[in-house]
Amino acid sequence: MELLHFFAPGGRFIAPYLSDIAVAFVACFLVMLGGDINAFVRRTMRNQHFIVRTLVFVLINAFGYGLIIVKASPYLARTLAQLDRGMMFVIVVISFIIIGLWAQKNRQI
Repeated sequence: MELLHFFAPGGRFIAPYLSDIAVAFVACFLVMLGGDINAFVRRTMRNQHFIVRTLVFVLINAFGYGLIIVKASPYLARTLAQLDRGMMFVIVVISFIIIGLWAQKNRQI
């Protein structure tokens, strides 16, 4: 617990930006999953007419991902804000490191 107090100043520093951090986190997560989601939709919609495939693509990418970002980000920001500042800072940093490692492993970067 003493170690988390060491990170508390970092948590207090990023606390005003939690909504932006949450949007960035959800967007990064969706970027990593987007290829798999789009591949699944492509396989599922393979035999559909071009217009139907295009409509589904637009609905998923524009409205689906947008809706997830708009709805999930405030929830994530509220959840992070409820944590102890040191714990929140550690979770934010480790989460972005994990997404970065995931991206590296999947050759996204």
